[in-house]
Amino acid sequence: MTTDLLTLTQWLSPAFPTGAFSYSHGLEAFVQAGEVHDRLTFEHWLSDIMTRGAGHADAIILAATLGGADPAEMADLARALCSSHERLDETLAQGAAFARTLRSVGHDVPDSPLPVAVGIAVRGLNVAAADVVGLYLQGFATNLTQIAIRMGIIGQSDGQGVLTTLGPVIGAMIPRVLATGPSDITSFVPRADLMAMAHETLQTRLWRS
Repeated sequence: MTTDLLTLTQWLSPAFPTGAFSYSHGLEAFVQAGEVHDRLTFEHWLSDIMTRGAGHADAIILAATLGGADPAEMADLARALCSSHERLDETLAQGAAFARTLRSVGHDVPDSPLPVAVGIAVRGLNVAAADVVGLYLQGFATNLTQIAIRMGIIGQSDGQGVLTTLGPVIGAMIPRVLATGPSDITSFVPRADLMAMAHETLQTRLWRS
């Protein structure tokens, strides 16, 4: 294993200080509505977000940025794809935290939406694009699984079960992501988008999105 791959794993670990622990990506609204309440319903929700929603779109933007696309254009696209104010705050705040942490250890990464910031940073590493996309999606899924565990809708064992089930899903996504350009991005999770908007008006909430 190369040092660069270890560095990539460190940067995309849920332990990296991006503040991801404070964003539920609209999951909190689904839980309060009673629509996500156990392993099966959470797994379906997360799979849809990964394959048809922000996970898929962000991975394509990341791959394009890594491949040399104009970061400013990718940042504009990433912002435009955010369907709610809280989703926009989620990607901007996490991207800024990611970039700020890397600048503190000597890497010149500008504040950008998270997938763009990661793409810029990883340009300096000698790692395969497939590894970057796979670890990014794994980190995305792991962060949201940790949120579900903290909400109490699943336990630790079920959380690992969900991630195990999603492993082949992520594996199948990687070649599709690498074969898809930014102009071909599609997203179809209307219920998730609506619930992400509804989260802003919840009377009681623990997460920022």
